[in-house]
Amino acid sequence: MSLRLSTVILPVRRWHEGGRDQWLRAERLGFHTAYTYDHLAWRSFREGPWFGAVPTLTAAAAATGRIRLGTLVTSPNFRHPVTLAKELISLDDVSGGRITLGIGAGSNGFDASTLGQEPWTPRERADRFGEFLPLLDRLLTEGAVSHDGRFYSADGARNIPGCVQRPRLPFAVAATGPRGMRLTAAHGQAWVTTGDPKLYEEGTPEQSLEAVRGQLEKLGKACAELGRDVGGLDKVLLTGFTPEKNSVLDSLDAFVDFAGPYRELGFTEIVVHAPIPDSDFAADEAVFEKIATEAAAQLG
Repeated sequence: MSLRLSTVILPVRRWHEGGRDQWLRAERLGFHTAYTYDHLAWRSFREGPWFGAVPTLTAAAAATGRIRLGTLVTSPNFRHPVTLAKELISLDDVSGGRITLGIGAGSNGFDASTLGQEPWTPRERADRFGEFLPLLDRLLTEGAVSHDGRFYSADGARNIPGCVQRPRLPFAVAATGPRGMRLTAAHGQAWVTTGDPKLYEEGTPEQSLEAVRGQLEKLGKACAELGRDVGGLDKVLLTGFTPEKNSVLDSLDAFVDFAGPYRELGFTEIVVHAPIPDSDFAADEAVFEKIATEAAAQLG
């Protein structure tokens, strides 16, 4: 399988003031998928414009015709499986079956406390995700679902007619720990990583690559325990969070040199952020477009 290139478009621009144009450009450049973050606010963008993921993706679905669209990633921090399933089925319908749900357990960012709750401990996040994902899977594949769980409930929730994509839209599960890997093996069509966060500030590219190799071994073990071939899972790397940070967009050669070893590890998709001036994702627009149109051919 050839390496696919995708992009993340952060929802920081008004739709009629450049927002729509970014999604159209992503399609024109030939990206496989255009994702957006599903947060209420995020890091250094906290005090600036930030729009909702689902409405943004709905607008993008109506404006485009080919490119896949998705979240990278959604989490339980401010979502409930019942309402999320209804939104996803609607979004999959509007897009004509072009939606991928990137999903993970979440973290202690702004999403964790904006609704007024105390941030969950890592254990509780994992526990909630362990209930959230299987329930969401059922909600997207069954016509009527009831569930009385520790964290989430559903009472005859109807999701007719279901997804355009059958049996449901694909899940790209972000995970690094054993429980997350098992959930990926059980419910995922793809696995997502950003590398090892402990290496972001002071690690080396070589250490990062080795850490990801170790993550892949854990994923393979989780799949084997369930009798699943890990080769059937797409492997997605979201760039910008390894020791190279955003320097992978300094030039076409820099990106190819970065992506090649991950391609050799078996990654099927690499995701780059669309440039945002005066931010951690600042990059030369011309280089970004050159990577989009030329890197895949060089990587094979």
